[in-house]
Amino acid sequence: MKRLLLHTFCCLLTIHLCAQELPVNPALLKGSWPAAWISAAGIAPRDYGVYHFRKTFTLAVKPASFVIHLSADNRYRFWVNGQAVCAGPARGDLYNWNFETVDIAPYLQAGSNVLAALVWNMGVHAPVAQVSNQTALVVQGDTDKEKAVNTDLSWKVFVDTAYTPCSTDNMQRLHTYMVIGPGDHVKAAAYPWGWEQPGYDDSRWQPAVKVTTPVPAGYGTDNLWTLVPRSIPLMEETPQRLLKVRRADGVAATDDFLAGTAPITIPARKTVSILLDQTFNTVAYPELTVSKGAGSTIKMTYAEALFRDRKKGNRNEIAGREIMGNYDIFEPDGGVQRTFRPLWFRTYRYLQLDITTGAEPLVINDLLGTYTGYPFVRKARFSSNDSSLQDIWEVGWRTARLCAGETYFDCPYYEQLQYEGDTRIQALISLYVTGDDRLMRKAIHDFYCSRVPEGLTQGRYPSNRLQVIPPFSLYWVSMLYDYWMHRPDDAFVQQYLMAVRGVLDWYEKHIDAQQHMLGPMQWWGFVDWNRAFPNGVPDGATDGHSAVITLQYAYTLQQAAALFRHYGKEREAQHYDQLATALNEATYRLCFDPARREMANTPERRTFSQHAGIMAVLAGAIPVSEEKTVLQRVLEDTTLSQVTFYYRFYLNQALKKAGMANLYYGQLQPWRDMLHTGLTTFAENPEPTRSDCHAWSASPDYDFLATICGIMPDKPGFAAVKIQPALGALQEVSGTMPHPLGDITVTLKRTGSSGIAAEVTLPASLTGRFIWNISTVPLKGGKQNFLIKN
Repeated sequence: MKRLLLHTFCCLLTIHLCAQELPVNPALLKGSWPAAWISAAGIAPRDYGVYHFRKTFTLAVKPASFVIHLSADNRYRFWVNGQAVCAGPARGDLYNWNFETVDIAPYLQAGSNVLAALVWNMGVHAPVAQVSNQTALVVQGDTDKEKAVNTDLSWKVFVDTAYTPCSTDNMQRLHTYMVIGPGDHVKAAAYPWGWEQPGYDDSRWQPAVKVTTPVPAGYGTDNLWTLVPRSIPLMEETPQRLLKVRRADGVAATDDFLAGTAPITIPARKTVSILLDQTFNTVAYPELTVSKGAGSTIKMTYAEALFRDRKKGNRNEIAGREIMGNYDIFEPDGGVQRTFRPLWFRTYRYLQLDITTGAEPLVINDLLGTYTGYPFVRKARFSSNDSSLQDIWEVGWRTARLCAGETYFDCPYYEQLQYEGDTRIQALISLYVTGDDRLMRKAIHDFYCSRVPEGLTQGRYPSNRLQVIPPFSLYWVSMLYDYWMHRPDDAFVQQYLMAVRGVLDWYEKHIDAQQHMLGPMQWWGFVDWNRAFPNGVPDGATDGHSAVITLQYAYTLQQAAALFRHYGKEREAQHYDQLATALNEATYRLCFDPARREMANTPERRTFSQHAGIMAVLAGAIPVSEEKTVLQRVLEDTTLSQVTFYYRFYLNQALKKAGMANLYYGQLQPWRDMLHTGLTTFAENPEPTRSDCHAWSASPDYDFLATICGIMPDKPGFAAVKIQPALGALQEVSGTMPHPLGDITVTLKRTGSSGIAAEVTLPASLTGRFIWNISTVPLKGGKQNFLIKN
């Protein structure tokens, strides 16, 4: 069965992605659906549970098309005639409950057909990123032609008692915040093997019960879910084999086993342990296939790194180290070719099997993973004369991919939550490396829908717990600004201007009229996991007069002014410009230490940080003539509280603004250090770090193109391009990035002490300018070569 499912997912991936472009019958978006939300009778609808739904129907002929829409709470996987088709729904909230649209005609046949859906509800154990109402499934045919499959009382349901939650104590065991949901403990003897196949006997299954009538957004009077079409493609699922057996205790195991060609037999009444190494961090559905082994217990533990005395060390080393983290448990029933696959994907570099057999030997037939994630396609390229940058480029891309699913993730192992601070950086990487803006658009809308009555967005969303991080609301505005600069999409941007105003108004109400800086502010004033900032909060963020956050507000006001002015809202634009100027002037006067040439965190000038200086330059609070001096102090004064990987993104933005972008190449040592410690994705923080894969640390994949190659939008909507390379000590650089009109390619080679030989290729209708030192060369569509000698 496992090999069939893998083959199906691989072969149908292209169909899946195309399916998301299918239109929805307009009638289904203008009122209640004929189908019903259905569930199982007699269950506690908000408790943990796993359920199997089936529907058998007959077709006279194989149809050319058969479009259906489907969704579930919490989640589902869907089969047609035993073939896996899709999974969902894309995470949202109750106001934006996504449904998938697929054409299942390729899986149908003349005669009898079976639809099957596995639905689960994690109840109180659900991931924090999972919003929920109660257990339910809906399937709706697009037109009358498909109405035979509509969910109603003719569907059958089985309550699966094989599943119970496990691995629910990770926060205590790992001593850190971990909210991705439970592991699966599955007893094979209670599982309805073959239930998704056409020949399965479901005569003892119970009829489903109706929960409510489905309604789309804008309709209904007592909604449990408000349905909206899915705006992103289905997730990629690609086979990915583990590569190395690193340790085996109590049994002989070789790498041949991982190739699927050498099953392992574990004798009766044995306890064994096998440590496997993917050799790089990944997100995947592990799929374990076993035979026999009644009475056995298999524990599968997943980790990004091994531990010694609760510390990680070099990620490649295993001697004297143990595995700790999320796990699943599978208990075979003695059957042949039983495949265990967890309900949700797992994050791991290392996977350990701890097995205890009973009276019957256990055969491990195979174990592999199915990689999953948002189906980004990398279109950008980067190379240089420093080959070590290629390693940073590749690991950065892996980091970005592992942190992108149905939403952007801060980290795939511990949280899988979408935060504005991470997401702004992730979205820019997506635009530059893939050109795919759909997940960025969804993120902008998700945060828009997260707003609290005060006007702020929530700091992370979707989320079933409330968390407000006011500085992250400012980054949401910055993300909308980024989208406006990179995409010609006025209709999309304009719908969020009212929410932008709400965020900025909240801050304006917190300005101290005496000091003209932000006063005391509630909620979590997180800026960076800097060790001098308790819980990431700089001085003044809570009790008032934080230079860092006041300056971030000024920086964001300037971006908002540009947005509002573009859309003819001059009064608001002027107000935001004037407010930014007043905040900058006051913060500079009160917090800047002229002797140190540094910006303090508060007017008391007791503590200083790189963050304050960086944001002062970005906001324009530092006179242009002093910017380089201030940033040089930021880089050289080690007594300043230091930025982490996250805020280095803003350090580089400040360097670019001050005309110091050539220093960027020399600022990459933290990423080189991560590679030297065996990391295969970039970490959340400098050692000791919690997460080994954190989205905000993938920023080089943006900066290699936007800073080293210097490719930036020069007008809103990327209507023109500015190419201002910053090679630092590099001698040769080449880069390609996707633009809405086609690829932009630059090939650069230094000549002499300060010259540059350039070849630039732009899409046919794109124009721009190339800047090198004091020279500017106009650019036109097509290929052009030129030499600048100064």
